[in-house]
Amino acid sequence: MSLSSSGRPETLPERMDRDLDDVPAWIRQGDGAMGERLIKAREWIDRMEAYFADGLRSFDRSGDYGADGALSVTSWLRWKCKLSGGAAMERVEVARQLNQLPKFEAALARGDIGYQHAAVMAKSAGHLGVAAVRKEEANLLTAAQTMDPGQFVGVAKNFEHRVDAEGALAEANRAYGRRYLHISEPQDGAVRLDGLLDAEGGATLKTALGALMKPAKNEDRSSGQRQADALVELCRRQLSGKGLPDVAGQRPHLIIRASADTVAGLAGAPAGQLEAGGTIHAETVRRFACDSAITRITGRAELEHEISQASRTISASLRRKLEARDDRCVFEGCDMPGRWTDGHHLIHWADGGPTNLENLALLCRGHHIKVHEEGWRLKRRDDGGYSAIPPPRRVMARSRSG
Repeated sequence: MSLSSSGRPETLPERMDRDLDDVPAWIRQGDGAMGERLIKAREWIDRMEAYFADGLRSFDRSGDYGADGALSVTSWLRWKCKLSGGAAMERVEVARQLNQLPKFEAALARGDIGYQHAAVMAKSAGHLGVAAVRKEEANLLTAAQTMDPGQFVGVAKNFEHRVDAEGALAEANRAYGRRYLHISEPQDGAVRLDGLLDAEGGATLKTALGALMKPAKNEDRSSGQRQADALVELCRRQLSGKGLPDVAGQRPHLIIRASADTVAGLAGAPAGQLEAGGTIHAETVRRFACDSAITRITGRAELEHEISQASRTISASLRRKLEARDDRCVFEGCDMPGRWTDGHHLIHWADGGPTNLENLALLCRGHHIKVHEEGWRLKRRDDGGYSAIPPPRRVMARSRSG
C-alpha cells in the first residue's frame, strides 16, 4: 500500500497520476522494445474507454450533468472533458449501445479490440437495432479481433446491407447529401480546399488522382504535395482536352467488386466494395452496371451463363446511335447533353433486359441515381418520350444541394 505525502493511503486517482508520470520514461527505454510498450499503452487507453463508457452510461441516466448547468450529457462532455462535438456524440452512442453488446464490451475492457472497433459496432446497433447485432455478435467480434478498424468498417457496412438494404440505401443517400467543396479566396499566396464526398465520389477522385501521382525520379515531394499537384494537373488536362495517362498498361478506371447476387438485386446480398476504399449500396452497383464492363461474375451460375461481355456493355456504335436518338438526358425537364450522360437499361440486363437500342435511354448522373438509388422508374411512352414514375413508397432522396 502506498501512502500519500500526508501519511494516509493514496487514492486511486493519486496512484494513477503518479504512475502516469512514469510512463514517458518507460516508453522511451532504449532496449529495442519501444514498439511493444506503445502497443501496451494503446491497450490501456482502449481499456480506459470501456471504463469511461460504463461510467458515462450511469452518469447519462442519472442526469447529474444538469448540476453543472449543462443541457445534455453531450454538451457536458464537450465542456468538461474537452471533446469535440463529434467525439462527444460518439462517446454517448458507444456508452448507450455497448451495454447491450456484452461480448464487445468485455473485449474492449480486456484490450482485445480497440475503441474504434466498438464505435463501429455501436453505429451498426444504432442503425439496425441491438437485437439484429446481437444475433451476429460473436462472428462480428471475431472479425473485429483480426482486422484494423478501417477493414472492420467494411464488414459492418456489409452486415448492415444484408440485414436492412433499404436502411443502408437511405444512409448512403444522406452521405451523398452531405457532400460539398469549398475553395477559399487566396490568402498569403495560398488557397485552402475543404470538402466532403460520398464513398463513390471519393473513390472516383482517388482513382483519377492516382493516375497522376507517380513519384518522379529523385522525388522530394511529400505524398500530400503529390496529391495536390495531381489535382491541379487533372484540372489542367480537362481544360486542355488531354486524357489521363495509363496506369499499369491500361486506362484508369473505377473498380467495384460485387457478387452476382448484388448485381441481381437479391435480398440479403452484400454491398459492393470499392477498390479505392469503402462500400456502395447494391442499387449503386446496378447503376454502374448499366453501362460498365464487368470482367467476371462468380456466384449464380445461370446469371454467369446468360450474360456475356457483349450483351451487357454498350458498344461504341450503339452508344452513337443512342446519343443520335435521345440527344440528351430523357428525364422530363432535363437538358443535360448526351455526352455527359450514362446509358441506362430500362430493364436491367441482370433481370434479363437486352442491351439494344429499344431497351436503352440516356440519363444524366443525377437522374440515373433517382432511377436506381431513389426507386424511380422510367417507362417509354408510345409517342417515343419517357414517363418518370415516382417510387411507391417514400425513399430518402439524395439531396442535390451542396
